[in-house]
Amino acid sequence: MLVSGSEILLKAHKEGYGVGAFNFVNFEMLNAIFLAANEAKSPIIVQASEGAIKYMGIDMAVGMVKILSNRYPHIPVALNLDHGTSLESCQRAVEAGFTSVMIDASHHSFKENLATTKEVVQYAHSKGVSVEAELGRLMGIEDNISVDEKDAVLINPDEAEEFVKQTQVDYLAPAIGTSHGAFKFKGEPKLDFARLQEVKRRTNIPLVLHGASAIPDYVREAFLATGGDLKGSKGVPFAFLQEAVKGGINKVNIDTDLRIAFMAEVRRIAKEDPTQFDLRKFFAPAMEAMKRVMVERMGILGSAGKI
Repeated sequence: MLVSGSEILLKAHKEGYGVGAFNFVNFEMLNAIFLAANEAKSPIIVQASEGAIKYMGIDMAVGMVKILSNRYPHIPVALNLDHGTSLESCQRAVEAGFTSVMIDASHHSFKENLATTKEVVQYAHSKGVSVEAELGRLMGIEDNISVDEKDAVLINPDEAEEFVKQTQVDYLAPAIGTSHGAFKFKGEPKLDFARLQEVKRRTNIPLVLHGASAIPDYVREAFLATGGDLKGSKGVPFAFLQEAVKGGINKVNIDTDLRIAFMAEVRRIAKEDPTQFDLRKFFAPAMEAMKRVMVERMGILGSAGKI
C-alpha cells in the first residue's frame, strides 16, 4: 500500500529501527526492492532522483510503483523524491503521485535552506505529502549534486533544532561524516555518533542517513572477479549502520550497493557466455543479487518482520 513517508518513519522512530530507502532507475531495480520487502516482511521507501526521473519519465516511475504496490498490498511503501533541488521539482513530484519529497537546499546558507524548506513543507503538507530536508553537507557525487571535501560541513545541533522548529519538516538528514558514492572514507571509517545523538535529542523526529551503502565483501568480490575496478572504495560498516540506528537514524539511503551487485551479475554472465544476448538471462540473476543485499540490510537495520 502506497503511504506517506511519515506513516512509515514515525513508527520506526517510536520503535527504534531503520527503514531502507532504496533508489531505482528501472523496473528490475524496483521489482527487486519489492521482492526483498516481501521476503523480509519489511516496510520500504523507494526513491527516484531527478536524474532517474529524467531517465524513466516521472509518469513511468510513479506508474511502476503503483502497480507493484497493488501487487504487494501488504507492504507499506512510500515513494520519495531523492535530492529535489527546487520547490518546482518537489511540486512536480507531488502532483505526479510521490508520497514523500526531499528538498536539498543544503548547499545554500542556513537562512536560505530554511526558507526554501519551509516553502516546500507548506505546499507538500497541504497535499498530504511528507518532506525530508538536509543540514550540513556530504562529500561525494549523487546525480547533479557534487560537493568537494573542503566544502563538507557537519550538522550543527543548535541549527538543527531551530530548523525543525521553524520549517516543521517531517524528517531530517544530518551530515555526520558519510558521503555519496562508493568512496566514503580516505582512512578508517568514522562517523560522529555523539553529534547524531544530540541532534536526535534536540529534534525528536525521524533522522536520515545519506551515503549509507556498505559495499559488503561478497558484493565487492563478485564485481572484482569479473574484471571490475572499484579503486579502493569503502562503504559504511554494518556495525556503524547499527550504531547509527541506535543513535536515532530511521531512514537509511542505499543505492551504490544495488548498482554494484546488479552489474557484478551482468558482467559475470557476459564473461561466462559471450554468445548470450537474452536480456532476461542477465537481469533475473541481477535482481536476485540485489534482493540478497536488501534482505540482509533489512535485518541489520531492524525493519525485517515489521509487517
